[in-house]
Amino acid sequence: MTTLVAESAVIPSPATLLTERIVLTGFMGAGKSTVGRLLAAELGWDFLDVDAVIERHAGNTIEEIFATHGEAEFRRRESAAIARSLGARRSVIALGGGAPEEVTNRLLLEQTPHTTVVFLDAPFSVLFDRCVLQEGAAVRPNLQDPEAAAARFQRRIPHYIRCSSHRIVTENLSIEQTVAAIRAQLL
Repeated sequence: MTTLVAESAVIPSPATLLTERIVLTGFMGAGKSTVGRLLAAELGWDFLDVDAVIERHAGNTIEEIFATHGEAEFRRRESAAIARSLGARRSVIALGGGAPEEVTNRLLLEQTPHTTVVFLDAPFSVLFDRCVLQEGAAVRPNLQDPEAAAARFQRRIPHYIRCSSHRIVTENLSIEQTVAAIRAQLL
């Protein structure tokens, strides 16, 4: 796995990329959706947020799916949404933070040709602080118990590492610098 910490480099044109889709993974607060939108815009590609794909397909919010059907059903729907999203070319895909915990999702990522997975990484304290500043933070169950969230973060790290071919440490990077670092690694 390639890791980039804070240097920016020459920005490749979309034609020089050797992938058909870029998948962003990482814990909540890593910037997957924000970075993904900007990266897709710069590349002239589509942006797909897997959580939004799930909500659009279900006609319900993620919270409603969890409350009505439970986590197992949500994870089944998440895997289906990931499989649909991986069928798109010239797309940047933002995964939900828990997606790589499921073996089905890891296999989908590993076995879909021309797919590059990038792990957006930062220390838990940085990610937690970013989440607290987001709209709707007060009602996010994952933020109500910082110790449980930290344990979840530690449990997920090996999955993020396993399914990704690139790792960008975003702690000291702006959104624009993160996008530039991703593009630099995908030359």
